[in-house]
Amino acid sequence: MREDSLNPPEFTIGQKLRNIHWFFVFLICLTAAIGIAMLYSAANGSFQPWASRQLVRFGVGFILMIAVSLIDVRIWLRFAYVLYGLSLILLALVEFMGFVGMGAQRWLDLGYFNLQPSELMKIAMVLALARYFHSLTMEAVARPTRLVIPLMMVFAPAALVLRQPDLGTALMLIMAGGALFFVAGVRLWKFGLVLVSGLIAAPVGWQLLHDYQKRRILTFLNPEVDPLGAGYHIIQSKIALGSGGLLGKGFMQGTQGHLNFLPEMQTDFIFTMLAEEFGLVGGLGLLALYTLLLMFGAIIAMRANSQFGRLVALGVTVTFFLYVFINIAMVMGLIPVVGVPLPLISYGGTAMMTLLVGFGLLIGIWVHRDVSISRRGGDEV
Repeated sequence: MREDSLNPPEFTIGQKLRNIHWFFVFLICLTAAIGIAMLYSAANGSFQPWASRQLVRFGVGFILMIAVSLIDVRIWLRFAYVLYGLSLILLALVEFMGFVGMGAQRWLDLGYFNLQPSELMKIAMVLALARYFHSLTMEAVARPTRLVIPLMMVFAPAALVLRQPDLGTALMLIMAGGALFFVAGVRLWKFGLVLVSGLIAAPVGWQLLHDYQKRRILTFLNPEVDPLGAGYHIIQSKIALGSGGLLGKGFMQGTQGHLNFLPEMQTDFIFTMLAEEFGLVGGLGLLALYTLLLMFGAIIAMRANSQFGRLVALGVTVTFFLYVFINIAMVMGLIPVVGVPLPLISYGGTAMMTLLVGFGLLIGIWVHRDVSISRRGGDEV
């Protein structure tokens, strides 16, 4: 077989559809259904303005997810750098053509819809890093000079995102990149070196933060300093979480959210509203769904026959975990408030599409799990 061969495909479309992990797809749909129900509640029992739009977006994203899952994993390897480059160009265009929304310049107006390139970069960076490390042996990964290019792949988009400013997404890119470095075989002492360098540079980084970002960090340390100003969001979030009790107040019966005490209840703080209405049991139920999705992501990564497939699957799974962890830790007051949505639950277009494309890649790696790819990118003989 030719080394750069992508065809003929090993399966027909029908065979690929049968090989899709449909229980994994069911879990994704169930989680999204919970999100649509919470958006319905946030609008006081109306599908407008959030639930109906989210339902349409999920429908389009679902079709896109299935389509992505049918694409041969070797095609993603071939075009990984191209997708990364396009995402980086879009991120740079935000600097010149982006419009401001919710205090940050993060979106591009494409006419029919608004695009947030930083969300696309979360998947594009995973693909690019996976391709880079796929081509290296363990001996090559151990050489510090071979890490310069992947470090630039991580910090270039992170710097552009930080300028928007979007601290939460920048940190997600760095942490997801770090996870891929670790899985690829980078030694722990090198992570320690980066961490020490970061601590040394922290005073400089503090000066580069915007005033509102500094206030968020200070508020995280002591939210009661300004309970009606910077600390208002997190205090109201904690009140809503605590008032839900064990079983909650009931669907659409939450007071913090429906009386407008809870800020951004349809986006960043939607988990707080869910916990108020369904209590500890409802919150743990959603976390159980997330845990199942993460477990399936890890299983898919372990079953992949190629290094590229393993790295992409783990990269997507880690990115999904970071969405969940950062959002829930934020609304509980464990970390400073950052603009990271709760995956498949929070209202949002680009984030929803990015997640579903990521899940499509995961499912596609499962479908093509037995495909072997040489380090040069072709089929193994």
